[in-house]
Amino acid sequence: MARKRKGRDISGWIVVDKPAGPSSSAVVNKVRWAFDARKAGHAGTLDPEATGVLAIALGEATKTVPYITDALKAYEFTVRLGISTNTDDAEGEVLATSDLRPDDGAIKEALSRFIGDIEQVPPQFSAVKVDGQRAYARARDGEAMELAARPLYVDSLLLIDRPDADHVTLEMVCGKGGYVRSIARDLGVALGCLGHVRSLRRVWSGPFDAEAGLTLAQVDELARTPELDAHLLPLEMGLADLPEVTASAEGAAKLRNGNPGMVFAKDVDYGDECWASYEGRAVAVGRFRSGELHPSRVFNIADQ
Repeated sequence: MARKRKGRDISGWIVVDKPAGPSSSAVVNKVRWAFDARKAGHAGTLDPEATGVLAIALGEATKTVPYITDALKAYEFTVRLGISTNTDDAEGEVLATSDLRPDDGAIKEALSRFIGDIEQVPPQFSAVKVDGQRAYARARDGEAMELAARPLYVDSLLLIDRPDADHVTLEMVCGKGGYVRSIARDLGVALGCLGHVRSLRRVWSGPFDAEAGLTLAQVDELARTPELDAHLLPLEMGLADLPEVTASAEGAAKLRNGNPGMVFAKDVDYGDECWASYEGRAVAVGRFRSGELHPSRVFNIADQ
């Protein structure tokens, strides 16, 4: 028999304004300890040196992580022109340099090539798997890999500052699976001057904003207190991009058992993915068919 994980049955979202240094996993572990939560996970990794929104799901909210992962996200990042590195960021070894420094007009023209549905090759130092191993592990051993390009949707990519000839600050809004380091690398190649990410901040992710996030110091200070619990956001925020339908009492009971249940829907078409609520709380996510929700995920939220 599997050992039951210790901790509280607590569900919801907490937003951490991640500092540079710790890994995303380390931040999740800190938050899980601070809440004494049985289960926790995050919606989108940030590199250790990156800062900003790390949305962490506790308990039943972990079932909504895919919807935040799929949501649009905004990044503000500074590109160092004239230098390429093996990691595509400032932590790596210098591979090549260039004295060319394009003007703002050339940069804006090049940025337009990275908007819309594009193909992007991940950095050599990334978490993608190659023959069962993480790419970064093979890259650390000095192996150069041919990584397959992956699709990425870029909603916008803007030049917002040019502090000096060597640096440009950009803002990008994109879908899931994007590597900002690859954008910096490929922009440098397109401009003929090379480039890498100097600093990176995730400004918002879906409904979650960095300005509303807790610092790690605040998480430490409030750990295991009702004051920290007060910062917990409802599980339902992870479903913000899905339409809501309302379950009847009988329908909610059926849905909680994993069966189709009657719901009241408005502006929802047959086959649409949506979530059902009962008395203001999420019951299930599923497909709407002929007055019923056919559940794919069911939420069992304990009293908190």
